[in-house]
Amino acid sequence: MGSNLATPGCALAVGAHPDDIEFGCGATLAKWAAAGCRIRHLVCTDGAKGSWDAAEDIASLVRIRQEEQRAASRALGGDGDVVFLGWTDGELEAGLRQRWQLCSWIRVIRPDVVLGHDPWKRYRLHPDHRNAGFLLTDAIVAARDPHFFPEQEAPPHRPSALLLWEADEADHLEEVDGFVEAKLDGLLAHRSQFRSTMRIEESTSREETERFRDRVIRQLADHGRPEGFGAAEPFKLMRDL
Repeated sequence: MGSNLATPGCALAVGAHPDDIEFGCGATLAKWAAAGCRIRHLVCTDGAKGSWDAAEDIASLVRIRQEEQRAASRALGGDGDVVFLGWTDGELEAGLRQRWQLCSWIRVIRPDVVLGHDPWKRYRLHPDHRNAGFLLTDAIVAARDPHFFPEQEAPPHRPSALLLWEADEADHLEEVDGFVEAKLDGLLAHRSQFRSTMRIEESTSREETERFRDRVIRQLADHGRPEGFGAAEPFKLMRDL
């Protein structure tokens, strides 16, 4: 098991929905940001399905989730500048139009390290997570090659590493001792998701919030323990991009 990449100059995290990035790599981004890395968030969908209330005002929910994602970026040490591709929640495709968009942003942002969903995770239920992962890997290939989308103004760019979260066969850990609270702050910025994603009920929010915090802390400790870390986030590392 490898661990701890050198702090990149720029890192781009690509999530299917608002809050996916905080779950997948929030503490790692916070660690790197504290060391001087410029961290950027890119969210593929509009988050419009993120409510169990059938009467929810969807347009309002989309605005709220964007505001929450910007707040989460700031909680991790970013500047709140988030790219929203705006594809309909639950209907994301890893198609050519989406690849064109993400390729363009990779070329514009020019990250050293890219982070995203592992599309090869077995038994993955949510199609957006699966498609966001394949969209990212396809866009990395396109972004590096001048013959893909030559009409784009930004020149080709090849990141040095890709970290995939939720991997069945993780082979890399990022030690995140000291950055667990930042991850939690980023997650808890997504208040609209307390009930549907974090199992925090408004009527018992204090107790449920503490239970959620404890779950996250225990999970990070469990990931780090085999390598002697107090807390860690696991990834599949790909370098040959």
